[in-house]
Amino acid sequence: MYGIKFANPEFFLLLLVILPLLAWYLFRHLRSKTALQFSYASIFGKLPRSPRIRFRHFPFVFRLLAVSSLIVALARPYSTSQWEEVITEGIDIIITLDISTSMLAEDFRPNRLESAKTIASDFISGRRTDRMGLVIFSGETFTLCPLTSDHAVLKNLLMSIETGMIEDGTAIGMGLANAVNRLKSGDSQSKIVILLTDGVNNRGSIAPLTAAEIAREFGVRVYTIGVGSVGTAPYPLQTPFGRQYQQIEVDLDEPVLKEIAAITGGSYFRATDEQKLKEIYREIEQMETSRTETREFVRRKELFLPFALMAALFVMLEILLHTVVLRKIP
Repeated sequence: MYGIKFANPEFFLLLLVILPLLAWYLFRHLRSKTALQFSYASIFGKLPRSPRIRFRHFPFVFRLLAVSSLIVALARPYSTSQWEEVITEGIDIIITLDISTSMLAEDFRPNRLESAKTIASDFISGRRTDRMGLVIFSGETFTLCPLTSDHAVLKNLLMSIETGMIEDGTAIGMGLANAVNRLKSGDSQSKIVILLTDGVNNRGSIAPLTAAEIAREFGVRVYTIGVGSVGTAPYPLQTPFGRQYQQIEVDLDEPVLKEIAAITGGSYFRATDEQKLKEIYREIEQMETSRTETREFVRRKELFLPFALMAALFVMLEILLHTVVLRKIP
């Protein structure tokens, strides 16, 4: 943003001096006229006009301009330019996703895993200033994408996830410990794990609550999401007669997931359908906002010198006209 301001605007009151100067000049000019009588005046129309006649008012005009420029210089004009520097501190977030075969249950559309991938992808798109990563787990755990600001790559890797990529099972503790390991060395003030699972920990050498204690030690907050409808859910089975569905019981260890969230200062959420899962991600997004800091800078440049030089120039022009063009013959 640019503009011109004045340090001493009260000096503009001196412009009122121009009015009496102008009145004095007009009064003096009218009194200086003399009258001569001629029988006819047509011969005067053919006479050339001398420079004294043509430029006789210029000295006074230059004097007024010199006074005006000097007053503006005394008012000390200066220009300002100001801009804002926005400093954004993002959050480090690891999405930790259960890809065990139970995630193929179709109480979500088309199934739990595909629904979780699509909604997580939308969540990533809304976190432009955050570094994000992706950890998957079932019977083992694997870092599919370390922390990155390249969200396009992250989303491509997320959408490529399928069950069967690693050994089946549910190693919640191992998945969480892996995510914490990816976050612990970061310098971000906020470190978040979003852990989504539909089962009970049954594999791995690290218990879920032990992983939660590790997360707390490194300042990592964990949001746990349990997915699955209440009761039973349709699970597809491949048989010699094609795909068939079997109703399986939803076995979700909610007490452990709640305890993980409590230990780390996070929250536990239950998603019974895809709409509820979307709402959970929106709620997490509102709870974990990036910090934005704005700094304003102002640059000031003095502009009185050009007006002072203009005043001196007009004075010199007035003197020059008086001494060269309008000089009086002794």
